[in-house]
Amino acid sequence: MTLEQQLIQKTYYKMFINEHENIDPARVLGEVFQEEAKKDVPDLSNIRFAQGEVYFHYKDYETAIFKWENIINELEPWAKKNIADAYFELGMAPTAEDIYTSIQSDNPTLNTEVALKLFALYIDRGKLDAAVSTIKKAILANPDYPNVTSRARAFFEEQQDWENAVELAVNEAKRTESLEWFDILCGYVKNGKTQVIAPSYFSHALALLFYRDKDKFEQLVTAFLDSCRQEDTYFSWLNEVNHLLLNLDLKREDHWKVLSALYKDAYLRLISGRYFIKEINGLLPDLLTNWLRLADHEHIVIAAAAVLSWNEMFPGSLSVSIVKESEELISKLEFESDELEECLTLFQSIIKWADTYDMGENNRVKWIVQQLLDFQTYHMLVTGLSGSGKSTFINTLLGEDLQDSPTSMAIMFKYADELEISEVTDASITPLAGFTDFQERMDRLRNASESIIEFCQPNGFLRQNSIAIMDTAGLKGGGHQDRDEILKNFHVADTILYVLDANTAFADKEQAALLQIQELVPDIPIHFLLSKLDTIADENDALRIYRETEAAIHSFLPDAKVFVSSIRYDRKQEQEDLQAFIKSIKNTRNMKDKRLAKLLFYIRMLLSGFLQKRIDVENQLVEAVRWNEDMHSKLNGAVNQLVDLVANKTETLAKSYREIKNTIEKEIADTVPKMLRECSGLIKENSDFTRIHLDLNDEINHKLQQFLGEQMMPKYFRLLQDWIETSKIEFAQSQEFLNELAEGFNNMFGEERLTLSCDFKVLDDWRRDTERMTSGFRLEKVNILLRRTPSQLLLKSAGKLFGALAQNKAMLYNKFKAFVENEEYLDVAATVGQQFFQPFELFEKSLERDVSMFFKGPLAILNDTVEEVHSEIQTNRELLDQMNTNPEMFRDPLTLFEVRLRQFEWMTVAGKGMQAVY
Repeated sequence: MTLEQQLIQKTYYKMFINEHENIDPARVLGEVFQEEAKKDVPDLSNIRFAQGEVYFHYKDYETAIFKWENIINELEPWAKKNIADAYFELGMAPTAEDIYTSIQSDNPTLNTEVALKLFALYIDRGKLDAAVSTIKKAILANPDYPNVTSRARAFFEEQQDWENAVELAVNEAKRTESLEWFDILCGYVKNGKTQVIAPSYFSHALALLFYRDKDKFEQLVTAFLDSCRQEDTYFSWLNEVNHLLLNLDLKREDHWKVLSALYKDAYLRLISGRYFIKEINGLLPDLLTNWLRLADHEHIVIAAAAVLSWNEMFPGSLSVSIVKESEELISKLEFESDELEECLTLFQSIIKWADTYDMGENNRVKWIVQQLLDFQTYHMLVTGLSGSGKSTFINTLLGEDLQDSPTSMAIMFKYADELEISEVTDASITPLAGFTDFQERMDRLRNASESIIEFCQPNGFLRQNSIAIMDTAGLKGGGHQDRDEILKNFHVADTILYVLDANTAFADKEQAALLQIQELVPDIPIHFLLSKLDTIADENDALRIYRETEAAIHSFLPDAKVFVSSIRYDRKQEQEDLQAFIKSIKNTRNMKDKRLAKLLFYIRMLLSGFLQKRIDVENQLVEAVRWNEDMHSKLNGAVNQLVDLVANKTETLAKSYREIKNTIEKEIADTVPKMLRECSGLIKENSDFTRIHLDLNDEINHKLQQFLGEQMMPKYFRLLQDWIETSKIEFAQSQEFLNELAEGFNNMFGEERLTLSCDFKVLDDWRRDTERMTSGFRLEKVNILLRRTPSQLLLKSAGKLFGALAQNKAMLYNKFKAFVENEEYLDVAATVGQQFFQPFELFEKSLERDVSMFFKGPLAILNDTVEEVHSEIQTNRELLDQMNTNPEMFRDPLTLFEVRLRQFEWMTVAGKGMQAVY
């Protein structure tokens, strides 16, 4: 045991004791002390130091402290450390801390021991920050000291101080290059303790591990990438790992199986469509470069195809050497993985994206993909020029007359245990009730080339041959009409059976159609059926035509087979011959690879359709904005027209009403004074002049009542009814105008959107009100001769004074008669007129409101429509702004799907010596 180990363990005292003697150390040291003390120049420090250790072990800490306080030689720093230990054991931690911190020494062992003691003391006192600082300083000063790093690690883990724990593991891994520390770091990574730390912090350690142990390196990198897969740091980690790998001597021979699979997952994630291209275009080139450098046998073709597809979409983003190496690998190596399954995953991802962005149901292409995945069924497509007899042939083939005329849509005849017929379109899949419904649908949809009819039935021929037969519209002999039909249907076929009419066999139109088919589906074999040969009367001519047709076909398609169909043959025998012929042309070799190519075609067609749909949507939005703006302007004009119409009708009807009122009012004003003056005839010489003013006033009121109630009010009623009828005509004209206006707008909208119905109940209200107000008029008594005018007062007084005297009657008679005849009565006429029209005041005042109520509904509908059109304009503008402001939201996923598609297309030619695929 070395001296430092003795000092650490407090066994320095054993230097003074014989190990083989079982004696008390304190007594031995006491004897040694006494002998040393007898010397002239005694050296007692070492003995006292040893005695302190013994007392410390005996737990006599006070005595131990006393002994150590008197050390004055090189052991003094150790003695101070031991004193602090003793105080700590006595429970006097503050004192111990002060002594520990006061020790100054150049001895790394002592300093480390003091640090470890302080570390334990700080933990005991709960001063955790001080404990962290102390242990980190100890590691920095003396990292190889026994247990210093292990104690620090245990403490950090116990406190869940993962930042310091990770820092310790990284530093120790770099310092010692010990696989144990790399394993500890890997554990932290897998448990998610490194996610908040910048990836660059680990690069140096990873580089060291790469050259130390490549398997451990792969495990640690995998752990890092897996731990941040769902975090915001995923891109940062990918970027850091890419930069690291670019600077390492990667060799494919090292078999980076796990890392290769991880890079494949990272690549697929980045191009899945969830990220914008601007987010990944700085990351993908390095990722693809590294993937190609480390790809194992399973992934090398996939990686090479990914490089080529990315380089096509983003030329110049990858180095020329990487692209060239990828082309060489694709040329030499065959692909051995389940590419069809991965291609189907791509298709499903595209469909899911399409659902998210409302790109339609896409049921037609979904149905086609289902057919391609049905490897138990062989697809034979029957085609030919219109009138070639292919529908008749299909009826013969199926053993029943399913088609009574040529079709303009695609029909797939398949085997099923029960009859099931469905119409498949992009928008929906509609079950048909039965054969009758099928025939009706065929008659009704003669030009529905967008539809596919799936006709499933229990048919022995289809079941025995495991075959489905697809019929299409007759070809036109080349041109765009054929091209559209071929693009939509022909790629479903495993074999094409072309029906030729023997009367026009292999004419120019036939050759043009076949050239077009070969151009579009060059990998699908084409065979021929010669129909209507039995219509040629001369057998020699028929034989010649057959031989010439067969020779022409073989010069065009050397491997094509030709079958002759004739209604002269026994139907059963012909079916047997047909089955043998179809069996001979049925080729299921490499069906899975061929179906994969078809699936890729339909994926490309789907993506192209989405791009066109996006253009169509944008054009539709632009046109919708323009059209709605035009409609908004027209609707606003209609609103203004209607407002003007309301004002005009209000003025017209109010004016005509006032004219009637004025007429009656004038008649009353003219008639009442005249009628009152004529009442002078009621005064007689023998009248009682003491009451003449009272009797005459009553009589005049009675006459006024009769005049107004029996003459003027009925007349006013008749005039009002005429006015209402005139108003009805005015309203009817307005309604007719509004009907024409609504019809015009509805024609522009293309739907019955506006119904501008006015409220004719206003007329009923007017009739009811006028009848009520003109029936039962009662005049309130008018004071005509009892007013306080001077002349009336004089006559009234005279009548009372002189009325009893007979000689004065003649004079009173003349006076009263003259007074009644000469009075103007204008105020009376005004009062009477006011009473007459009083019930109609509210009616007159409400005329404007009533006319407005008549037009209220149409005006509200027009205003609402203006708002709706304005809202549509705003909505469409916002959609256009989104499409133009963030075109990458739509464009980028499609571009990345295109990258993935091109990758599959490159993979299909792997190992075939091809340097490019288009």
